[in-house]
Amino acid sequence: LVSELVLDRYGEDLERVATAAALKVEPIVLPTDPEARLSDEECTLIEVAFYSLDILEGPTARSFFSSLYRAPQLSWVHLRPAGVDHPAFARLLAQGIRLTNSAGATAEPIAQSAIAGMLSLARGFPRYAEAQRQHIWDQIDENARPDLLDQTLLVFGLGAIGSAIARIGQAIGLHVIGVRRSPWHDGDPVDELLHPDELMRLLPRIDWLAIACPLTPQTRGLFDAKTLGVLPRGAHVINVGRGPIIDEHALAEALLSGQLGGAYLDVFEEEPLPSESPLWDMPQVIVTPHNSGASQGNNRRSIEILFANLGRWGRGESLLNEVHEAGS
Repeated sequence: LVSELVLDRYGEDLERVATAAALKVEPIVLPTDPEARLSDEECTLIEVAFYSLDILEGPTARSFFSSLYRAPQLSWVHLRPAGVDHPAFARLLAQGIRLTNSAGATAEPIAQSAIAGMLSLARGFPRYAEAQRQHIWDQIDENARPDLLDQTLLVFGLGAIGSAIARIGQAIGLHVIGVRRSPWHDGDPVDELLHPDELMRLLPRIDWLAIACPLTPQTRGLFDAKTLGVLPRGAHVINVGRGPIIDEHALAEALLSGQLGGAYLDVFEEEPLPSESPLWDMPQVIVTPHNSGASQGNNRRSIEILFANLGRWGRGESLLNEVHEAGS
């Protein structure tokens, strides 16, 4: 099951990959009319489905999931997004449907956005931008600007996105600490790797906290007033994970009090971010609309993961990026 847009753009590639894998693929196209539904007969033919970006962001998502729930032969769904915290995915997993996601497809542009936010805050660009709007020649005393080369970045969640942030962080001279549950792997781009249980011990050491983990019961609300209060005064927060990982009220209070020196935020507890949120007007906060991964190459990279898995699925091999529980 694919969207019309995906079939138009990648239909020839799909046929080529299927032929190479000795698979017979007959695409079933999701109706473009959001009120239309596939027939029961069509649904019985669905074995694999691709939850592409145009379905995710368009009006046909309900029709897509309705089709999956009526597909008795469905065995695998590939997801364009990396996050799987939507209840629909838990329902599919409970039915024994295999899920894979496109983790890594947007890692580089998200990491670039995270580092851009860091550099903008570190180098005072929000202040310069405001001065430019007011036509004010506002120079910053160089002694008031800390040197990034002397600072420490903690990346909480060292998956594809977190690893990309860590790699760039090391390249610009930061001391990088990675936090994740799994042990050290060869090539991990960090100077230290520690378990989440050690978080409270680590926070007083760092200047920058980059959150790149998924939303799970364990991470929801993890960074609350207590946790943020352990950070050194003037530390900065970057969140490109999920909004509810941070207690947004506690974050705003820490920013207003000066406990935190600034933040780059791409995700929020409520999206769109309400117009009355104080975060909009804080000069030390950079807000982007859950768009840090926007890049032309994302769809192609996601499709390549799908195609690689299609061959594996046909050969009965393990699948890349398989998800075993919702929220992971």
